[in-house]
Amino acid sequence: KLDKNTLRSYFKQTIHVLATTPVSQIAESEALDPLKESTHHRAPAAPLELQTTDEIPQGFPDRVYLLAAAIFQNNHLQKPAAHRLVNYGKQRGLPLPEVKDEEMRRAAYELAFNTLKYQDLLEDIMIDSCLHLPPSIPDDEMSLAAVVLYDLQDRKFMPRRHHQGQTEEIIAEARSIENYLTGCSTKLAASLARCRIKHNVLSIHCILPRSVRIKQGRSNCLPHYAWVNTMKSSLDEVQAVLKSSGFSQVKSAAHLEGQSFCRDPHCGDLLVFPAGLKPRLNSTNLLTDHKLTIQDKFCSLGPNLVCSVLPARGDVLMVGHFSGLTVAHTASLVAWKHTTQQNSNNQSTVYVCVSGTEARRQEIQQVVTTMGCKSR
Repeated sequence: KLDKNTLRSYFKQTIHVLATTPVSQIAESEALDPLKESTHHRAPAAPLELQTTDEIPQGFPDRVYLLAAAIFQNNHLQKPAAHRLVNYGKQRGLPLPEVKDEEMRRAAYELAFNTLKYQDLLEDIMIDSCLHLPPSIPDDEMSLAAVVLYDLQDRKFMPRRHHQGQTEEIIAEARSIENYLTGCSTKLAASLARCRIKHNVLSIHCILPRSVRIKQGRSNCLPHYAWVNTMKSSLDEVQAVLKSSGFSQVKSAAHLEGQSFCRDPHCGDLLVFPAGLKPRLNSTNLLTDHKLTIQDKFCSLGPNLVCSVLPARGDVLMVGHFSGLTVAHTASLVAWKHTTQQNSNNQSTVYVCVSGTEARRQEIQQVVTTMGCKSR
């Protein structure tokens, strides 16, 4: 005979397994039925234990949720009124919250992009769990709820991990939505499980159209390109650190496999790594120390082309729309070119014309300073 607490515990564990286990394995799992008596005389099975791994995302700072919510609000698919059950309010074209940290901005855009991809699924979960009905969540906070809900299911409905010793900015609006959804995690996990069973899919990734899955699969296989910041290190030093950390250098990108890297044939300061090695690169501190910067290869072509035709006493003038990393990369290449030239005491200057607001200028200035550039 099972008491109420035991039944409640089994129920929560069963819901978690349903939300995270492939559908094809659900029917075969005897652990999901704690009341089923075995035909054999076996010892009672131990209670299910939730398995957590280091690969489960840890969540994001509050400001990332706010920026992702604003991006989602401005770009979400607005359904016809007759088919619209989840309302995100009437405001469009909201100004984006200011986030100076580039890693946080990247995380916010990625979170918003994933929320847009799975908008229909997230709305199904909200409808199934009645989160869309008042007074659960106001319409003007539904975009924030959507991005937090995606992140919550992505980390298997586990609580967000807060780094000890680090001061985190607390934003009441984001914390309120997160705490509310975390309190409903069992109900939300059950709704997700029902949606997966309804669509008969192994994971939420299978809900996406085939064309989207193919494109996403290709993007996940693309190698990482990273340029060496010669204002804080050198190509030889970075390669030595990588080799001491267990990386092996190969001749070309065709030979990239496992923990390896090679030099790009077109850009002299560019290193190429296989897909999925960014966490391993983080452990070398090359990224955090800004000695190595991951950026798409097309962002490196312009600076390398300019520096290849730059005369010995020439300067560079940058005009238009570009990021602070592009400015820093150009300055890094200019400095590298002069250090490789024998008996060269020339000091070229990179002039930057920034179009836009003062905040934009300060943003570029902060990135350039962080990368080790000397500004005037």
